[in-house]
Amino acid sequence: MSLFNDMKNSKSTIRIGKDDLYFDIGEGHKPFIIAELSGNHSQDFELAKKMVVEAGKAGAHAIKLQTYTAGSMTLDVDAGDFVIQEKDSLWAGEKLFDLYAKASTPYEWHGELFALANKLGMLAFSSPFDEDAVDFLASLDVPCYKIASFELTDIPLIRKVAQQGRPMIMSTGMASVSEIEEAVKVAKTHGCKELILLKCTSTYPALPENTNLVTIPNMRTTFDVQVGLSDHTAGIGVSVASVAFGASVIEKHFVLSRDAGGVDAEFSMEPDELKSLVAETERVHLALGQVTYGGSKAEEKSKQYRRSIYVSQPIEKGQMIARSDIKIVRPAHGLAPKHLDTVVGAIARCDMPIGTPLTWRTISVASDNKNDLKNNG
Repeated sequence: MSLFNDMKNSKSTIRIGKDDLYFDIGEGHKPFIIAELSGNHSQDFELAKKMVVEAGKAGAHAIKLQTYTAGSMTLDVDAGDFVIQEKDSLWAGEKLFDLYAKASTPYEWHGELFALANKLGMLAFSSPFDEDAVDFLASLDVPCYKIASFELTDIPLIRKVAQQGRPMIMSTGMASVSEIEEAVKVAKTHGCKELILLKCTSTYPALPENTNLVTIPNMRTTFDVQVGLSDHTAGIGVSVASVAFGASVIEKHFVLSRDAGGVDAEFSMEPDELKSLVAETERVHLALGQVTYGGSKAEEKSKQYRRSIYVSQPIEKGQMIARSDIKIVRPAHGLAPKHLDTVVGAIARCDMPIGTPLTWRTISVASDNKNDLKNNG
């Protein structure tokens, strides 16, 4: 039996946090919204704190940082592989070391930003990019860890994070099925009991047509874990739609103003968009419901405004009802329209003025129509 078949309750509710500050994630719970600060703070601590405050005001459930230094990410080399060559990249021509240096979040900020988030009712955690970063985050007692898409193949890092025994969230941008399977296996083998995978497209920005949301339910079935979305598209439409495909977690980059810049500003959401994201994903979650036919309880009163058969010309007792004497109209207090052929030719049992709903008590059905009556109910 495969590892994935052995994962008991892997799609059950996952609780991130503890004591009075926690969120339950999974079926039956509203989507968990993560505001990724990334490097959009432009290494301005006051701006970073303001971002946390605004994320809280907008209703985010968590803020996430990235924990690394330029030296832990790459080498200080200004040629060849260490300069971004892609001309269509947001960071074309940039030296990797310099880019990471200005995008990094200083380690000394983490504790205060985490405490501020907690004070505002949000969880706070980070993506470690090397094993020392894992130890640092462990010293801050983070409630969970996030593995970035580009680190999904860093098996030693995943093993180190799994050994912390906390919930893990792993982005899967670029990853093949076999690469995801290996990462999940390592995480589960080394102590991770609660795992969430995020469907992700690792382009910046990402285009909706490359997002492939239909992968979410397939990923959930294939790996038998909860699945969410790490969204790099513009706007909130893709994230909102992902909830209908079963996304239980949504991560999106956050910035106070795209016009003010920031390394990821172009594909980041502003506070008003974050507020809308929280509201609309909750709305979709409520709308999912369950398979239902025949109308909901809330629709019962509306049924009276269906159509039914009413008298449209005065009818006297004993008169044979002609098609011209009746009409199919709203509301639905008379016989259903399906009985039209049965009641034409019936005999009126009483006088009926215009506007009388036709019922079985007010007519006597001709013998030729009794079989129709039996068949139509």
